[in-house]
Amino acid sequence: MRLRILILGTLFFWLLFLGCSQKESDKLRIATAANMQFAMKAIVEKYTQKTGVDCELIIGSSGKLTSQIVGGAPYDIFLAANMKYPEAVYNSGLALNAPKVYASGKLVLWSMEPNIAVNITSLNSPEITNIALANPKTAPYGVAAAEVLQHYGLLEALSDKLVYGESIAQTNQFITSKAVQIGFTSLSAVLSPTVKDKGSWMALAPELYTPIHQGVVLVKQAKDPKKAQEFYNYLFSSEAKEILKEFGYLLYE
Repeated sequence: MRLRILILGTLFFWLLFLGCSQKESDKLRIATAANMQFAMKAIVEKYTQKTGVDCELIIGSSGKLTSQIVGGAPYDIFLAANMKYPEAVYNSGLALNAPKVYASGKLVLWSMEPNIAVNITSLNSPEITNIALANPKTAPYGVAAAEVLQHYGLLEALSDKLVYGESIAQTNQFITSKAVQIGFTSLSAVLSPTVKDKGSWMALAPELYTPIHQGVVLVKQAKDPKKAQEFYNYLFSSEAKEILKEFGYLLYE
């Protein structure tokens, strides 16, 4: 009797495990640049409500996500923070379509410190000892921040103050935790529901940095290309575009 109960219990466990594993594998896996995490969360929630399709967001810097895709990571869609990285995926033969711009981002300077003047001039003041930006080697918003500093002749002058985040997400953590006094981030970050109206920020003139056109591709190793294509189509729908606008992204028809 005990043996029978043990066998039935073990069988139930494995059926439950396999069922959960199957459910996990059915999720649409979306590799998402860190600047897009808040907007994509809102888009995915709306999409799942409409279609019943569960999605999993894998957040990281565009450079790291590209390396993972090249290494065989089982992602279905890749939303980058520029065109360079999805083009690299496409040119490597790992995308089902050529990259397409889904939005363009904006760079801002942001601080949680009430006594800090949020402007470029203040960065050179002795009161500010650390400034966050995403790593320009892997994060497009880090490239934009470096271009702004270079424009004002401050990149070398402020080198001892610069603190590099692995991605824009880690950069945001530095800023919101006050590990740094001020930092460069995306407009979408300061407009996200969790931190909206917190701290002070200023948008940087777009002519100071290379336009941040963000591209998307369908990944070749997608488990369900049809399901991935349907989400891709939704990303360009009027409903998804409205969400992107709410997070400060520029859209092009």
